[in-house]
Amino acid sequence: MAQQTPATATERCPVPPPGSRGIDEILAAARARLRRLDPEQAHLACRGGALLVDIRPAAQRAAQGTVPGSLVVERNVLEWRFDPRCAARLPQATGYDVPVIVLCQEGYTSSLAAAALQDIGLHRATDVVGGFAAWQIAGLPTLGPTPPTRPSSAAPPVTAGGALR
Repeated sequence: MAQQTPATATERCPVPPPGSRGIDEILAAARARLRRLDPEQAHLACRGGALLVDIRPAAQRAAQGTVPGSLVVERNVLEWRFDPRCAARLPQATGYDVPVIVLCQEGYTSSLAAAALQDIGLHRATDVVGGFAAWQIAGLPTLGPTPPTRPSSAAPPVTAGGALR
């Protein structure tokens, strides 16, 4: 029996609808609008007053660590927290000239998020090339990761089904 070669992702992909764009296209378009910063440039910008906004989920921050002084705003609420027109905005969202530097784990989601902030008028929004991983590799300040919670040695362990008698 002859072996079949596995299909590539593009071979399995259905024909996209007219006018749609793939994520690679969307990412390239977002990045073309940004003046992306390497970790060292981002660190200097923050020391000069820019806001470093960590959009990673809580579990990722706990597992990987955080940047001291960064503002945590998870991705799902970012635009609402930074739109100066929105009642749900943060106190830091004082206007459209606020320098916001978005940080994700590896620098992909942050590019899309920074472009979304530009769409609402924050023309100085950008992101960190390589994300938190590159920030760590550059040796810039980080905290964590948070170690997993361990049960106290003073209390007996809890077992499924209750204690045996």
